Amino acid sequence: METGEEFGPWLARQLKLARKTQAELAEELGLTRAAVSAWITGRSTPRPTVMQDIARALGTDLGTVHTRTTDTQAGLPVTWYHRPGYPDGGRDLGNAAAFAFDADVQVLARETCQNSLDERLTENGRPVRVRYTLHELTGEHLDAFREAILWNDLFPHYSAVSEVAGNQKVGRVVDAGVRDMYEKGRLVLLRVDDYNASGLTGDDYADGKFAAVVRRQLESLKSGPAAGGSYGLGKATLWASSALGLVLINSTLSVPHEGRTERRVIGRLELPWRQVDGEPYAGPAWLGRPDPDSPGAMVARSWWADEETVARLHLTRESDEPGTSFLIVGAHDVAGLEGGSSEDDDEALEEGDQDTRDIRTMHRRLVAALGRDFWAAMTGGGSRLPLLEASVRSLRNGDVVLPEEQVDPSAEQPARTRALRAHYEGTTVDRLTEAGQVAARSIPLKLPLSGGAPGTLGTHQAVLLITDATTDTDTPKNWVHSLRGNRMTVRKAVVPNLPLGTNPFQAVLLAGEAAGESAPFAHEAEEFLRAAEPPEHDRWGQTEELTLRWSPSAYRRINKLTTEVNSAVRELVARPKRSSREGGEALRKALTVKNRPKAKVPSGPVVPTLNGLEATIGDDGEWRITAEVSIPRGDEIVPMAPVAQLDVRSGARPKLDWAELVAVEGCEVEDGTLHFTPGVRRAKFRGSTDVTSHPVRTTLTRLVLELRAGKGE
Repeated sequence: METGEEFGPWLARQLKLARKTQAELAEELGLTRAAVSAWITGRSTPRPTVMQDIARALGTDLGTVHTRTTDTQAGLPVTWYHRPGYPDGGRDLGNAAAFAFDADVQVLARETCQNSLDERLTENGRPVRVRYTLHELTGEHLDAFREAILWNDLFPHYSAVSEVAGNQKVGRVVDAGVRDMYEKGRLVLLRVDDYNASGLTGDDYADGKFAAVVRRQLESLKSGPAAGGSYGLGKATLWASSALGLVLINSTLSVPHEGRTERRVIGRLELPWRQVDGEPYAGPAWLGRPDPDSPGAMVARSWWADEETVARLHLTRESDEPGTSFLIVGAHDVAGLEGGSSEDDDEALEEGDQDTRDIRTMHRRLVAALGRDFWAAMTGGGSRLPLLEASVRSLRNGDVVLPEEQVDPSAEQPARTRALRAHYEGTTVDRLTEAGQVAARSIPLKLPLSGGAPGTLGTHQAVLLITDATTDTDTPKNWVHSLRGNRMTVRKAVVPNLPLGTNPFQAVLLAGEAAGESAPFAHEAEEFLRAAEPPEHDRWGQTEELTLRWSPSAYRRINKLTTEVNSAVRELVARPKRSSREGGEALRKALTVKNRPKAKVPSGPVVPTLNGLEATIGDDGEWRITAEVSIPRGDEIVPMAPVAQLDVRSGARPKLDWAELVAVEGCEVEDGTLHFTPGVRRAKFRGSTDVTSHPVRTTLTRLVLELRAGKGE
């Protein structure tokens, strides 16, 4: 049973909400002001016979005064507060942070699950549990919910946005969401619940997790150094996933606030600037109890709701375990149109009639995203426990449409899950010789000194795991999934230039604190790699934070790590060469091959020429090339230097520096020059340019590659 708040603080807040003074309460009760003051300060408590009089004065029942688990309804009722327009006439036509992400439930799953992982309570060793509930409302269920969120008070604001919807993007999205609700008579709710998490702790306005999520933008207050988020942008996916721009919140706190932990409720609405009844409004609005300490008691703050209220708002939590429930009102999945509906779906939509609010499609996409991005966090083995449990369910008017589906990492990612468990259980091998084995290799990451100082802080040993991938579900094959402390997949990349005939495999790179507590410089590597991630946290490379805290060239350490990983993978998956006595020796002896006379080899040096070129733009804006060189017959082959340039209409072509230049076959690279193996007729090399040497953005340029004799000067 929930523990009630101390009587003194509770009574003080109720007086504020009812806008009564201690003297006014004392007069109504026929007592002295000193008696009421003693209750407020905790020096004494009222006699049981006085409790009934206090309840009557506050306009509530005797049970509420005794239990003190909720606020009274006296004085200032729950309402919407819309931020007034700026005095200087400025206009915000939407929250820019929401445009950092697509209206995609898979992006939502990645960002919200990452946030829940970051807020996991670690003391008890248990995983954080995250449940996604899709709930479609129609008919009287929809009417009851609209009444609970005070829809009649919101409707004039939505109407004002719809009137100017054609002029800006956010307005068009909101207008479409409102029209869908009225024309199709339905509304999709998507609730994200986490348990065994910290909850939105802290004051409504001062620094804390509550204010960071509900009141502020671009603020990230994470609980640990291994946290996935660092920009404070991930929470914007909640509002971006709502066609109505509306999210309701119910949080159970791990640390009491105002003496309470359960049912801390607030709503936040994100709309563009609008004008209603001649009054301008800046954008956001909050659903809450008016704060009596704000000017005119206008600003809405969170309130401690009763069980009936959270039920009407569809925010009831299954237990008193700490964590937060986010209810996305009017959820839609624009990116889901790319996948369409399953042929086996009983309610599959006809071509041309695809629906961004189909809960069955969203259900499947949520399960797929959680298995793809969080398989490692859901995997345990040996002494290592899973960090996460995740599930998805779908309802319509309270009835089950798709039952709760627990995401199984071994079903979603069988090969990678096997590899990670083998690492945790200490059953890895040095080289793959049998099916089902997992090979492990240490990969060095040399960490730079901060502040741009030359030298190396130390070498972190990341762990590379590789195993065979023969099942149909292990797709795509021959990829490396890279992750760090919170075990969310950060980087996914195919291994290039694999030998012909390589058996299919899957690989995992554990870096930072994911490599284990005993890994050297694990904490420093965690900090370095976290700074190398963009807001989407889907790769490691050049970022502004990496440049400011370390140096403009710090990202090259990560490029070197990638090169080492790919090289180790190629070595581990290469098939051992057969000796001349194995296999077809008897067959070769039985064959007679007529020798042709050798052609005369020209004397003097020969000059190789460029025969083929493939070029792409990398994640960090660099040019990535793979080139093939044709070599004439000759006793001496002239060394050649590849030179990368930008194509221009006039004048000298700007020369680009190489960040990486690697020989693939038939040659070696020394100081940027290709030295060819005697007797070869073909050679191949690859390289990537140094982004810092690019005078303009890569997407606006064309690349020219030349081979020059000598050092290419």
